[in-house]
Amino acid sequence: MTDPTISEQTQSLVQELRRGVIILAALSQLHEEQYGYSLMKQLEDRGMQIDQGTLYPLLRRLEEQNLLQSDWRVDSSRPRRYYVLSETGKKILEELTEEWSRLKNTIDNLLFED
Repeated sequence: MTDPTISEQTQSLVQELRRGVIILAALSQLHEEQYGYSLMKQLEDRGMQIDQGTLYPLLRRLEEQNLLQSDWRVDSSRPRRYYVLSETGKKILEELTEEWSRLKNTIDNLLFED
C-alpha cells in the first residue's frame, strides 16, 4: 500500500528500506508456529504490511536456508503449511536483532545529533 502524501521517489526508497527489514520482522514472529496468512495478519496488526506475493516466497527461501521448519497440516477444511523458527533460525534472529539494535543506534545518532 502506498501513501498518497509522499512522492513516488520517496515511496520507492521506503520500499527499499522495508525490503531490508522484512526478514527480521517475519523471523521475529515465528517463535510459535504460524501459517502464512496468520503471519501476514499478525505483522499487519503490528504495522508491517507484507503482501502474499512477497511473504510466501520469503518463507520458502528462509526454509531453504534452514532458518525455518515447516509442516503441512489438514486440521481444517484446507491444508496449511505451518512455519516455526529452527534452532539455526533462533540463533540468526538473535544475531540480526543485535545488529538491528546497533544499526538503529548509529542511524539515530546520525539523524538526531544535536
